[in-house]
Amino acid sequence: MKTQLWPEFIKAVKQDVAPALGCTEPISLALACAIAARELGAVPERIIAKVSPNLMKNGMGVTVPGTGTVGLPIAAAVGALGGNPDGRLEVLKGLSADTVAAGKAMLAAHRVEVGIADVSNILYAEARLEADGHWVRVCIADAHTQVVRIEKDGETLFEAESAGGGGEDGYSLAGATARDVYDFATMAPYEDIAFILDAARLNDALSREGMGGEYGLHIGATLQRQIHKGLLSDDLLSRILIRSTAASDARMGGATLPAMSNSGSGNQGIAATMPVVVVAEHVKADDETLARALMLSHLMAVYVHGKLPKLSALCAVTTASMGAAAGIAWLLRGGYDAVAMAICSMVGDIAGIICDGASNSCAMKVSTSGTAAYKAVLMALDDTRVTGFEGIVAHEVDASIDNLCALASGSMVQTDRQIIDIMVQKNC
Repeated sequence: MKTQLWPEFIKAVKQDVAPALGCTEPISLALACAIAARELGAVPERIIAKVSPNLMKNGMGVTVPGTGTVGLPIAAAVGALGGNPDGRLEVLKGLSADTVAAGKAMLAAHRVEVGIADVSNILYAEARLEADGHWVRVCIADAHTQVVRIEKDGETLFEAESAGGGGEDGYSLAGATARDVYDFATMAPYEDIAFILDAARLNDALSREGMGGEYGLHIGATLQRQIHKGLLSDDLLSRILIRSTAASDARMGGATLPAMSNSGSGNQGIAATMPVVVVAEHVKADDETLARALMLSHLMAVYVHGKLPKLSALCAVTTASMGAAAGIAWLLRGGYDAVAMAICSMVGDIAGIICDGASNSCAMKVSTSGTAAYKAVLMALDDTRVTGFEGIVAHEVDASIDNLCALASGSMVQTDRQIIDIMVQKNC
């Protein structure tokens, strides 16, 4: 057992499982604008923002919390006018109605411009704010909150030592395996992992908010109504789908409650949390059991996502749901074999789901991935799985994960470009 990895696992989860208010790509731009506004020291008269194509893709169709408005321009405006520059992924927490109104006025006056940056970074947000003849430019790259450069009137105020490295990873998972993740989650001292229960608290609150049916495509509330009509059974799978989807409905629809994110994504955090919470309630798990299942889910999701680009053509809700499958398998059966079988079956099932930008329809991908997770677990309970003789799935779980991530990092790069081209042309 590689207990020397355990401190790194704790650091990984504490860094990559964090509260986030709103879709994290618009939030990244809002943070750049908030920091620029602080350095400018004046109310901006004009905002000129540039983002990477992938960040543009994930910011075009999502509602910014508290604004009722979709897209990157409103995120930039309210970030500059009222964002908390120290708030990280909660930069827009507590926006006032006056700030939102002022932001919308800036948009109406055509004083906010957002374009594509000519950069190699997959994740990049740049904000230039101007006022009274002065300007400030803030650049974020490679991780949603990683500031790499600040300039004011041509003078460099800050520059990261390595802008364009691997992000703000303050940990290393080198040499780790899925089995190591399992061992840590199931055997580490409870007091060392109890903090993960905050994920259940935050994402369950978001789910309850979404059940009101006021957000996004209100899929969770719609499915709940079908139970009352007799078109859907009130069983464990339905509860997983409804409560997971409702949380995503609320998040993508602009609710002002934070999600507990995973790997920089609120939807990934929801996908790694809510199915596990629902199953834990079903088996009447105590807090320690829930914490271990959540840690297994979230850390497995971080482990898999660490092999992927920060943003890609592969919908990472699917890989986060592989974490959920691990947590559910442990709750319902226990043992590493069931966990490995469930993950392999998921690789064989939903490897081809694309990310076509953050939007209300992400809630549908959350429900699809949750269904796949539960189905894969049920197969594992019957000692069956997609085998290493089928498709990209290998005999061993880590090799299966590597094959999936190689696909996303290789041939799906062109898929990503085509997705972005389609979306840009559609919105011209």
